[in-house]
Amino acid sequence: MRTRPAPAAPTRATPSATSAPAATEPGGGRLAGVATMVGSGLSNQTGAAIGSLAFPVLGPLGVVAVRQYVAALVLIAVGRPGLRSFTWAQWWPVLLLALVFGTMNLSLYSAIERVGLGLAVTLEFLGPLAIALASSRRRVDVGCAVIATAGVVTLMRPQPSTDYLGMALGLLAAVCWASYILLNRTVGRRVPGAQGAAAAAGISAVMFLPIGIAVAVRHPPTVGAVACAIAAGVLSSAVPYLADLFTLRHVPPRAFGLFMSVNPVLAAVVGMIGLGQGLGGPEWAGIGAIVAANALSIVTSRS
Repeated sequence: MRTRPAPAAPTRATPSATSAPAATEPGGGRLAGVATMVGSGLSNQTGAAIGSLAFPVLGPLGVVAVRQYVAALVLIAVGRPGLRSFTWAQWWPVLLLALVFGTMNLSLYSAIERVGLGLAVTLEFLGPLAIALASSRRRVDVGCAVIATAGVVTLMRPQPSTDYLGMALGLLAAVCWASYILLNRTVGRRVPGAQGAAAAAGISAVMFLPIGIAVAVRHPPTVGAVACAIAAGVLSSAVPYLADLFTLRHVPPRAFGLFMSVNPVLAAVVGMIGLGQGLGGPEWAGIGAIVAANALSIVTSRS
């Protein structure tokens, strides 16, 4: 989970080690970092698409449960949290982070089921964008906020087929992501290394354990559905986490944040190619406006 978000757009709803020092080395290292970012983004969105294939059997709840288990296994292996040494001042933000992490992924996957991958990820992306714009007093960021608002209005305009519950779930994911960023800052200051992230992931997995059992009892899983859910956990949690560990050692934070703003576009493309979730011109315009607002905010930032 993110302990130090990129300037305007931290990555996906997945634990990530942005506390790693970012290098600015030229040449092959930076090129490798860019290639890793591309692979990480595609892995994350492909994992979400594959996970959605298990919805008919497991539902979003079952898929998210499996994803939480995979994320916990990876982060605990890397972070190795010393839970017995945690004080209450360290525990309470970790517990809140665990709750937000689970709610964020559940609301996102539920939104994906109803409105598709591209729109769900775009709405979720409003969380980090709002944090970035709210913390700035620059005129250019006011303009970025107006552009992003226009994009949201375009995406959520009333239509006969509009799924308002799906849209609301996407916005809930955005609120959770914004909370996730703020909590990560607190956890990063109070808990050394990746121990806080690992502890939160483990607690979230424990919270989802009875849910996973209940889903399995009520809807016996098939091998294919479980495989899709595990793939979602690996591709959307493990791979991006490890990729970001490498990327942030070779790519400046601003470039990292700028690339992350492309994730809604990647999600829309993966949804269109992999799931047949085509978008119309207005939807693409709305996604483009939100991505452009974030990109403009980062490019014009002095930090």
